[in-house]
Amino acid sequence: MKLSVSVTNYSWPESIHRRLASLARFLDGTAVDTLWVPDHLLQADPASALDEPMLEAYTALGYLAAATDRIRLGTMVTAATFRAPALLIKAVTTLDVLSDGRAWLGLGAGYNAAEAGAMGLFLPATAERFERMTELLQLAHHMWRGDESAFLGQHLTLQRPIGSPRPVTLPHPPVLIGGTGERRTLRLVAQYGDACNLFDVPDGGAAIRRQLDVLDRHCADVGRPVAEIERTVTTALREGELAGALVERCRALADLGIRHVVLIARGRPWAAADLDVVAAAAHQLRDRVHTPG
Repeated sequence: MKLSVSVTNYSWPESIHRRLASLARFLDGTAVDTLWVPDHLLQADPASALDEPMLEAYTALGYLAAATDRIRLGTMVTAATFRAPALLIKAVTTLDVLSDGRAWLGLGAGYNAAEAGAMGLFLPATAERFERMTELLQLAHHMWRGDESAFLGQHLTLQRPIGSPRPVTLPHPPVLIGGTGERRTLRLVAQYGDACNLFDVPDGGAAIRRQLDVLDRHCADVGRPVAEIERTVTTALREGELAGALVERCRALADLGIRHVVLIARGRPWAAADLDVVAAAAHQLRDRVHTPG
């Protein structure tokens, strides 16, 4: 099972750039798979204050790429209407090229109306957000395979979408789609995604089981092998949780069908002691083959 870290809070008392670089270098030397950052302009964690520090995601990822050599990098997740689609695809491709093949495209339909209103961001109605997200995913595959023919969609028109340089990752950077919508989001995962991202809710695993069953049905409908989709879940590291307890929680999630756990530190920045716990758990979980029981 894979273990990843998502940095959702930058409210360290010392300088952000030194602490973030130190965190990244430490994790780069561990078995942690991916370092994720949020793609917001305002703090979105409901356990934190709205005006706490928030970095622009792709500038931060470029900084992290230069500070590391191994760990993968991505957003958890970018709203589909947050940036011009070609600009977002170029940003992910650039990250992939400059990190030597370590980039993800993390994508969601978007939801944060308060942030959009505060910062003047484009956030159309739900149906249009999913239409635009679908076209963005189609355009990403179009550009990553080197197709320079015109892309003509309902919302997007690109006369000659040149994608040079091409990504280092073959056939393209993996696409993670965040969200649990069973009719639209999980359908898009089956059609265009390489990974889904679900939420660890306290219901005994009922929601995750149901959502993964729905994803399997969507994969069958579109003719996609279910094994091609990496099943990930986001969960919070608990206050005072030790590595052994975290490993047991990850094994319980594996019993539900999850193969990649993304950890956040809710309402606070990551501390050195937290990262030690995560590193120890990642080492124990690395290369472990767990058969759901």
